[in-house]
Formats: sequence, C-alpha cells, structure tokens
Amino acid sequence: MKIENIKTLGDLKKSSWISRSIKDELRENLREKIKSGKSAFEGVHGFENTVIPELERAILSRHNINLLGLRGQAKTRLARKMIELLDEYMPIVGGSEINDDPFHPISRFAKDLIAEKGDATPIQWMHRSQRFSEKLATPDVTVADLIGDVDPIKAANLKLSYADDRVIHFGMIPRANRCIFVINELPDLQARIQVALFNILQEGDIQIRGFKLRMPLDIQFIFTANPEDYTNRGSIVTPLKDRIGSQILTHYPETVAIARTITEQEAKLDASQTDLVHVPSLAKDLLEQISFEARESEYVDNKSGVSARMSITAFENLVSTAERRALKSGVDATTVRLSDFMGIIPAITGKVELVYEGEQEGAATVAQHLIGDAIHTFFPAYFPKIEKLERDADASPYAKILEWFFTETGFELLDDASDEEYKKQLDAVKPLEDLIQKYQPQIGLEDKYFLKEFVLWGLVEYDKLSKDRVEEGYQFKDLYGSYISKL
Repeated sequence: MKIENIKTLGDLKKSSWISRSIKDELRENLREKIKSGKSAFEGVHGFENTVIPELERAILSRHNINLLGLRGQAKTRLARKMIELLDEYMPIVGGSEINDDPFHPISRFAKDLIAEKGDATPIQWMHRSQRFSEKLATPDVTVADLIGDVDPIKAANLKLSYADDRVIHFGMIPRANRCIFVINELPDLQARIQVALFNILQEGDIQIRGFKLRMPLDIQFIFTANPEDYTNRGSIVTPLKDRIGSQILTHYPETVAIARTITEQEAKLDASQTDLVHVPSLAKDLLEQISFEARESEYVDNKSGVSARMSITAFENLVSTAERRALKSGVDATTVRLSDFMGIIPAITGKVELVYEGEQEGAATVAQHLIGDAIHTFFPAYFPKIEKLERDADASPYAKILEWFFTETGFELLDDASDEEYKKQLDAVKPLEDLIQKYQPQIGLEDKYFLKEFVLWGLVEYDKLSKDRVEEGYQFKDLYGSYISKL
C-alpha cells in the first residue's frame, strides 16, 4: 500500500487498509513478532525470562499496564519500545486535533468535515514515532492539562457560547487518541487527578467543565510507578488500580554479565576515548559489582534502589579518568588502572540514598567502601582464598609478596604516573609476577598490570597489607610495619 497515493477518504476506502483499535494493532503485530521468533523489545537486557513474557501476555490480553519497579529498571524504556509494535503509518482525518479514525470519527470536527466533504475528506498519515505521548506526574499537573478545559479565546474567535462543545480545548490524553500514552511516576499524581482517569480507562468518555462527551478514546495506557513513592509521596488510588489490567514488576540485572552488557550499550563514549583507553575485562566486572554491593550495603537505603545509571555514569567517569591521565602524559594509548576507580566516586555519591549510618560515614567514604567490597568479592574468583588466621603463613601463596613489603620501607603508586613508571613500579614487586603466572597464566599483557594492582588492593581488603592515601597517589605497606609506624 503506497500511502503517498492515498490522500482522501475515497482513496482510503479503495485501499487495503483496515481500521482497528490500538490494542488490537499492538496485539496483532506482537503475534507476528512472536511467530517469526523476533524480539519485540530489542536492547532491553535481563528481562527475557521475567518481565518481557509478562509484558507480552498483557499486550495479547489488550490490557492497560502498570510497570512497577525501583529507579533505573528500564520502565520508561520498555514503554517507549512498544512504539515498534505499531503500524508504520496510520491515517487520520486531516486537521483533526485528536487523530480521528477516518472510518470511525469521534470528534465533532471530524464528523462535520466528513458529512460536508464525503469521500473528498482529506487524509493525513501519521508515523508511529508520533504516536507516543509521555507525561511525568508532578504536583502541578491539572485535569485541564490531561483532559481539557473550556477555551475562552476559541469561544471569542468563533463567536460561540460556552454551551457549544466546539469551545473545548482538548488536553494531552484526548490528543493521544489512537496512540500510546505514558504517565510516569503515577503515585505522584494527586488523588483527585487520578480520579479523573476513571471514566477514560473504563467507560471511554470524558467530562470537561459540565460537558459530558461520549468519546470512546482509543488509547494504550502505560503507567510507571516506584514502590518507594507509595509511602513517601503518594499512592495509586484503589479504583484506578482496579482499572489497570496488568501490573508488572521490574527488577535489576541479576548477573554481572547482564549489567555489563547494559552499561556498554548505554555508556556515551566516542571513538577518541575508546581508541585511547583500554578497559580490562576485570575492571568492567568490578565496576558492575559495585552496584551489586551497594544494593546489599548496610549504609545504602535498599528501598530506594541503586539505579543502573550509576554503573553507566561510573563507567564514563572511569574511562575519562584514564583519558585525562593519558592526555597529560602525552601518550597515544593507556589502560585503566585500579587507582582510576577513585575517579568514579562522584558518580556513586550522587546516585545512592544513604541511611543514617551512611550519612555518618559520609558519601565519599561509603563509595570507597563499596569499591573495596567489590574487590573483596571478586578476589577469590582469581586467586586462592585468603584465610584470616593461617596456621602456616610461610606456605601461603602470598607469603613472598608479604615478605617483600616487610623488607621494603614503602611502595607508592602515583595517580598521574606515566605508563612506563607505573609498570616499572609494579614490576619491582617480583613475587607479583610469579603469583599471576601460577594462577592466571592466560592473562593478556594489556590486562596484566591491572591484575597486579588488583592483587595489592585485594591483600589490603583481606587485611594483609595497608593502603594509605598520599598527596598524589596510594602507598602500600606491610600491615604490621604500618601499625608500628603509627605508634
């Protein structure tokens, strides 16, 4: 069907186009996707066996949907992805404010136009990208914003009385007729505004300033809500919940691998950064583990959640930290270091809600704890487990490393040290090379130095070495020597 040749109602009648509701349209297109084995929600990871099947069942059932989940759980992304289940183009009566179906007009304007012009009624085509409306629920939202109000200027210009329904200015919802309409953070919408949605969801009519218009609006409603809002800022009124067909619970990524895929997809890095900075695989995993640690931390309010955006912005900061160092050194390529993780602290402190104990510690200190916890968690996956009380310390795989630090007065890794100096410093700790050759012989040269530094940080987390912040970097020492020096 060539839409450029269909310009009037008469042309549309001769074509193969069939009128159907938006819920039927979504349903039929989803059926075709499922039959062909294609994903209807490309680019949304971690929901393949949980959220997406439930969402597909809701669409097949022609339900309005409420996506319930904590911050950063892809609720809005899922809603926006539903656009891809719409037909590419949809015909509307030319000039209609509310996207009237040419075969089933509901507005007075469209009905009068068709009655006047018949098959000569002009037709416009609307792309699916235009069939998505979104409103963030805020305290200042009014019924007039969403549903409509009487427009005195229109009444004056058209010389109409307020008793004439042509003086109505339609709000966002009627203007989203035959479209997907999303209300984000529904509990934030005042209860009296939520009540105004009752008739639209169930009976399909709208009421504006004494006008009761029987307008069977054809809308796919999607609501998003955060469980935290139910107690902090409001709630969804019970009769409105009753009119929403399906409530679907979202969740955070269940594995580091899924979280890493999301971060790599969403992080905004340009070619100059990716060409300049190499990020070891272990560094990417550690970065994702920080979010997992935050969701379990006693310092972080887990009811608020830890958004996936934290990992995304932290990854961008991590790369930028290494990039800045490389630009200052004048080198053409560099590799992320573990000490670069201190550069992600601003991305963490702005994304986590702290409980009282966390506030007492301080946001930056909590962020450092989370980085240390991630290292502590990952260390046994790469090297032998470190026992707190070892019966035979000399038999420990780390004995020679600890002995090296016992005999040395200090070992510093400076933040802005050149790559050459950085590698020279780590190569000086010869037992590190032996440990990696024994337990991680397959590690590539690019990642080896990150792993060497990882061993040092891991020994600190397991209380075998001490680490102190100096003016321009970190100093590692023998644990007991550090105690003695403080006495």
